[in-house]
Amino acid sequence: MKKVLSIGLVCFSSLVLAQTKPDGTFVQYVNPFIGTGAVDKNSLSGSNFPGSTVPFGFVQLSPDTRDAPDDPASGYDYNDKTIVGFSHNHLSGTGVADLFDVLMMPTTGDVKFNAGTPDKPHSGYSSAFSHKEETARPGYYQVMLKDYNINAELTSTSHVGLHRYTFPQNAQSHIIIDMDHSLDKKRGYWSCKIIGAEIRVVDDHTIEGYRILSGWAKLRKIYFHAEFSKPFISTVLASGGKTYPDLTIINGSNLKAALNFNTADKEQIMVKVGLSPVSTENARMNIKAELPGWDFNATSSQSSAQWEKELSKIKIDGTLEQKQIFYTGLYHAFTQPNNMADVNGDYQATDLSIANAPDKTHYSTFSLWDTYRAAHPLYTLIQPEKTTAFINSMMRQYDSYGYLPIWQLWGDENYCMIGNHAIPVIVDAALKGIPGFNVEKAYAAIKGSSLTDHPGSPFTAWAKYQYIPEDVESQSVSITLEVAYDDWCVAQLAKKLGKDEDYDLFIKRSEFYKNLYNTKTGFFQAKLKDGSWQEPFNPQSYGGNGGSPYTEANAWQYFWYVPQNVSGLIGLVGGNTAFNQKLDTFFTLRDKPGEVNGNASGFIGQYAHGNEPSHHITYLYDFSGQPWKTQFYVAKVLNELYNNSSSGYSGNEDCGQMSSWYTFSSMGFYPVNPANGVYAIGSPILKHAEISLGGGKTFTMDAKNVGKNNCYIQSVKLNGKAYGKTYITQNDIADGGKLEFVMGSKPNKNWGTKPTDVPLAWGY
Repeated sequence: MKKVLSIGLVCFSSLVLAQTKPDGTFVQYVNPFIGTGAVDKNSLSGSNFPGSTVPFGFVQLSPDTRDAPDDPASGYDYNDKTIVGFSHNHLSGTGVADLFDVLMMPTTGDVKFNAGTPDKPHSGYSSAFSHKEETARPGYYQVMLKDYNINAELTSTSHVGLHRYTFPQNAQSHIIIDMDHSLDKKRGYWSCKIIGAEIRVVDDHTIEGYRILSGWAKLRKIYFHAEFSKPFISTVLASGGKTYPDLTIINGSNLKAALNFNTADKEQIMVKVGLSPVSTENARMNIKAELPGWDFNATSSQSSAQWEKELSKIKIDGTLEQKQIFYTGLYHAFTQPNNMADVNGDYQATDLSIANAPDKTHYSTFSLWDTYRAAHPLYTLIQPEKTTAFINSMMRQYDSYGYLPIWQLWGDENYCMIGNHAIPVIVDAALKGIPGFNVEKAYAAIKGSSLTDHPGSPFTAWAKYQYIPEDVESQSVSITLEVAYDDWCVAQLAKKLGKDEDYDLFIKRSEFYKNLYNTKTGFFQAKLKDGSWQEPFNPQSYGGNGGSPYTEANAWQYFWYVPQNVSGLIGLVGGNTAFNQKLDTFFTLRDKPGEVNGNASGFIGQYAHGNEPSHHITYLYDFSGQPWKTQFYVAKVLNELYNNSSSGYSGNEDCGQMSSWYTFSSMGFYPVNPANGVYAIGSPILKHAEISLGGGKTFTMDAKNVGKNNCYIQSVKLNGKAYGKTYITQNDIADGGKLEFVMGSKPNKNWGTKPTDVPLAWGY
C-alpha cells in the first residue's frame, strides 16, 4: 500500500465527511466511501458501494461506474471517472459480481441508446463526475453528473429506491431505464444472460416491468414499479438496436426506455422505484406501504435514523479515524443479509417457488464461508433477533432444498466456496440460548446437511476414507479441515441435546483432520484415494477455487485451521515451543515472486489478512504461552491494514467479515472458535467500548494508555478483579460486566503465561 496515495485519500475522505456531517451521534462517523477503491493495482479495496440502503434492506441504490460490472463486484470503483447510471441492488464486499437491477440515468440532449464501441455499449448516456461534487452518508448519496449538469440524489427504504434529479433548463431532458445492465456477460465467473424482460408504460407517470436472468444466482426474477413526480411528455422504448417511439409495452432480452421531459432551470423530478422478487403487484404494494408520499428529505432522515439506532448498539471512544473505521465497519456488517420478503411476506424460495414468511422476513445473501467466523458471532451479541430470523430463513432452504445454505444469493444456492458453515452459525446461537427457533428441528437440519452428499461435500467419501482425497474432490485439504470443524459443531449440539450416539460419531469425524498431517513436511497435505501423498508439494503454492488442495490460500495459511482443537494441533507439532517457532516463521516468511495470486493480500509474512483463512491466526500465541506476540500482531493488523480511505480494507470486505474482525479486535477480543462462546484476548486500540446487550445489561471495555506504541497488555481486570487468563467467555459478556486493560510499550511476559491460564480446552 503506497503511503502517499493513502494519506491523500484519507484527507479527502475526512473532508467529505466534515462537509456533509449528518445529525446523530454515530452516523456522523460512517464514511461509505471506505473500501470503494484500491490505491494501486497490487491492493484490494473492499469492493463496497457508496449508495443508499437501510439496515438489512432489500434495496441498495448506488452508482455504477462500469458498463458491465465485474471487478470490483460492487459496481463502483473510486478510481473511475464515469458513472453509467444508478441501479437498485448491489453486493457489499464480495469477490463476485451480480444484481445491478433496473438501472436509471438522467440525461439531456439526444437519446443515444447504443452509442459507443462494442466494449462500451452504454457510453452514449454515461457521464463524467468528480469526487469534489460527490457526497455519501447513511441513507443518502449525491453526485453532480458533469456531462448534463444534473445533480442526482438517492435515498431508500427497505424495498424502495427514491431518486431526486435536479435538471437544467432543457427541452430534451430524459430519464433512461436500462433493463440490460448486468454483470459482465462475457468475462464473469458465472454465465450471465437476460432470459426475458418487459417494460410497460402504465400511464404518463408510471412504468412497470421485470427481467429474468441467470448469473451468480443461477436464476433470478426481479420486478419493478416506478412512479414519477412529473408526467413525462413521451417515451422511446428500445429492444436491441431498434427503437419504438410511444410504444406502451415491449418484451425482449435487451430492453431500454427513455422517458422524455421539458424541464425548467433547477427543476426537480423524483422517481420512486419499488422492487420485488415476486411480482409487479408486490412491487407496487411495497411502495404503497413504505413510501406513499414524495418527501425526499424525510425519507433520507428516516433511513439515517434507522442506522443511528443500529450503530448505537456499541458506543466507543477513540481517535476520529478509529471511530470512522469502526462505525463504517458496523454499517457494512449490517448491510446484509438482506430481507428478500415483500411487505406481505412473499419471497422466492430456493426451489424457485413463491412462499410466504409469516414474520414478513426472509433473509438471503449468506456469504457463510466468510461471515461465520466473526460477523455472525457479532450478530449474536448485538443482533440476536436478526440471528433468529437468519436461522429461520436458513431452515426454509433446508425444507425446500434438502440442506442448509452454503452461499445463498437472492434465495438461490450458488454453491460458492466450501464447507457447510450454516452449521456453526446455528450451533453458536443454540448454545448461547438465543430464542425464537426450533432447536430440535435445527439439529435435524445440521445433521442431515452433514450426512447427505451435495456439491462440494462428498460425505460418502468422508466416511470411507476419513479424509477427502484430492482425486475425489478438489480443494481437498481445505474441505477436510473445514468439514472437521463443522462436525465438531454438530457434536456440541448433539451433546447438549443428549444425543450420545450422534456425539460420538461427529466428535470422531472432527478429528479426521489429523489424517492429512504429513509428519515429514509438517503440513496438512493432500492425499489420493490410495493413501499416497500428492506430489510435488510446495507449502507456499496458492490455490484458488479449484485445481488445488487449498481454497484461496496455501498450506501455510491452512495449517492453523483447527479452531475446535488448538491444543491437539499444538500436540501434532510437538508442543508449545515448536508451535511458537512455526508461528514465528509464518509471520516472517516472505513469498517468492509469482507465488501470490489475486485471492490474497494484506501480508505479514505468510499471514494474509485480506482473506478469511488467516483471520484467527494472530490469536494463536494465546494458546501456547506467548500472548504478547498475539498482542503485537493483532495491533499491527489493526493499525496498518485498516484505514479510513477508499482503500480502507486489505481485501474484499466480504459481507461484514473484514469489518467484524476489526470490531471485535479493536475492543480487545476475538472468537477464534466462532461456536464455542470463548473469545481470545488480543490488543485493544480503543479507549472505551460499551456493548448494549438488551435488558438493561451492558458489557464495557476500558483501556488505559492505548496508543500505536503501547500495544502490550500490562495487566487486566475483569469486574474489578485481577485477571490473568488469555480469554473471556460468552457468559462474562452476556451477564454484563467490565473488562479493563492497562497497556504499555513493552511486553509483560508474566501476564497470561501460566500453564493453568492457557485455554487448552475451551468451550461451554
